[in-house]
Amino acid sequence: MNIYDISQEVFNGRIFPEDTAPSYTKKRSIEAGDSCNLTDLQMCVHNATHIDAPAHFLPKGKTIEQVELSRCIGPASVIAFEGIITANDIKKRLQKSEKRVLFKGSGVLTPEAATELNKLGIILVGTESQTVGDEENLAAIHLELLKKEVVILEGLVLKGIPEGHYFLFAAPLKLGGVEGAPCRAILINNYLTE
Repeated sequence: MNIYDISQEVFNGRIFPEDTAPSYTKKRSIEAGDSCNLTDLQMCVHNATHIDAPAHFLPKGKTIEQVELSRCIGPASVIAFEGIITANDIKKRLQKSEKRVLFKGSGVLTPEAATELNKLGIILVGTESQTVGDEENLAAIHLELLKKEVVILEGLVLKGIPEGHYFLFAAPLKLGGVEGAPCRAILINNYLTE
């Protein structure tokens, strides 16, 4: 069994334009004579590797602690795509049995591709980009996916991960009432043979 960490390191990770960059403050330090180390953290919940909940774009959408964990954990397929991902690409490359798909490379969805993913019953879409769609269609793509409660997993690191089938664990932090959360995403292969 191999375990692959497909998450960005938070403080060196990518930041979507205008989001608050992550930072921390050491509140206590053993080196300074304190009994322990203690750190405060400040960041946007959409920094580095993170999950978007429906509340990110839907006024009455589920917040991150309401997202079903069964959507974030389970079999997933890694598929390489570069450039614009169309509905036709989805029809050609995905099978109806797939429920979680991670797009490796620079691929971004069109609104039509997002609609096609919903038709297939996809429950999680992951991307290496900090957003699942291009900036022109950002809201439309998120709205299409989130209205069906598709988990959007953004900011993955899939370099060196071969295309194929894996077991995904990408549970978000349990932040009550918030529209997204960071997560530590991992892939496991050969999980059925050991």
